[in-house]
Amino acid sequence: MSRVFMTGIKWFLAVALAIGASVVTVPLSSAEDSADDPYQQIEQVTVELLAIIANYQNGYPENERAYFDSLDELLSDHIDFNFIARNVMGSYGKMASAEQRVRFAETFRSGLVETYGRGLIGYENQKIVLVKAGKVDAGQRKLTVRQEIRSADTVYPLEYSMARKKTGEWMVVNVVINGINLGKTFRNQFVQSAQRSGGNIDQVISGWSSDSL
Repeated sequence: MSRVFMTGIKWFLAVALAIGASVVTVPLSSAEDSADDPYQQIEQVTVELLAIIANYQNGYPENERAYFDSLDELLSDHIDFNFIARNVMGSYGKMASAEQRVRFAETFRSGLVETYGRGLIGYENQKIVLVKAGKVDAGQRKLTVRQEIRSADTVYPLEYSMARKKTGEWMVVNVVINGINLGKTFRNQFVQSAQRSGGNIDQVISGWSSDSL
């Protein structure tokens, strides 16, 4: 497994730990309903994550499956896993069959939720701060929600790339942590795996699990 990929996962887990920690926010400008305001949406997801962690933390790992299912239900409403999975496959997505693309999207989602969940369950006392919240224009389709992950002696920048879907809701389509673009990191991992397997996409999908993330 590449050093770059492992570095990306390190920062991914740092986000997981931070989101599970206490939340401090700067005042938002004229807020609308959270479904229409991506800044509020990120805040609300954090609150709901805290509730899920509190509900399952004491019984973990015996309740791990139920915990993962709760996380999946929450995150699926806010993260466009299908879009991200297509980007991760890159040029191999065009060579893949429709069935392979669907299967990889499901495998990618499951692995990411499980990796995310295992990071969240042992969170530390960090803070995540929403910064530079701004006005969202009516016709705006894309924006970046910026946060800072603050520990006792370090501040890490975090950026959510968000896109407004045709149905109107905002969803996360990528994350950049401390300058590390996770979408590109996962795509590099997919390409490396595909090259090692001689372009065997089925083999890449079969080997892509929470253990490899």
